[in-house]
Amino acid sequence: MKLDQPRIIPTTNEEWDAENRPAYEAIAKANDGRVLNIFRTMARHPKLTKRWLVFANHVLGGSTLPVRERELAILRTGYVAGSGYEWAQHVAIARRSGISDEEIERLVTGPDAPGWSADDATLLRATDQLLADRFIDDATWAALCTRWDEKQRMDLVFTVGQYNLVSMALNTFGVQIEDGVDKFPVAQFVGNRFPARS
Repeated sequence: MKLDQPRIIPTTNEEWDAENRPAYEAIAKANDGRVLNIFRTMARHPKLTKRWLVFANHVLGGSTLPVRERELAILRTGYVAGSGYEWAQHVAIARRSGISDEEIERLVTGPDAPGWSADDATLLRATDQLLADRFIDDATWAALCTRWDEKQRMDLVFTVGQYNLVSMALNTFGVQIEDGVDKFPVAQFVGNRFPARS
């Protein structure tokens, strides 16, 4: 079921409390004055947001995964979790990290789509296994070990977990995609969500 309206109304700047206002102002400063709807919505629960942002900032800015691979995992997670919002926001980041539009389209099919390198297919297979089974099987883990060190493998698991959690929140709270954000690929969207997959 798609949500065309938010269940939790995003905050205005005036509604931010004194404790969290500096964090939102820093977010705005880093984003040409914009505070995305995800942050405006999360501001309804300041204590939760303060603690969540510490973890989120590690996954997005402090992870040992290279940015390109991190974004492949995030976009695949957003797609599998049915989060049009997550997908739309991370397409632009993915493009800046060197992921082509062809690769972004291929993410919809997943790890078995023709054209992935062996390393990319393994990364995406691990992502899908985490989302489906909450576990990476032995063969995929062994393949990850040939390319990624221990910290990178740990960061992969937590990246998928973080963005699965965020996708659940975005979908359930009805966080709406900002105007002017590219909903690429448009054909994949129904409102702010992907259609059901078989």
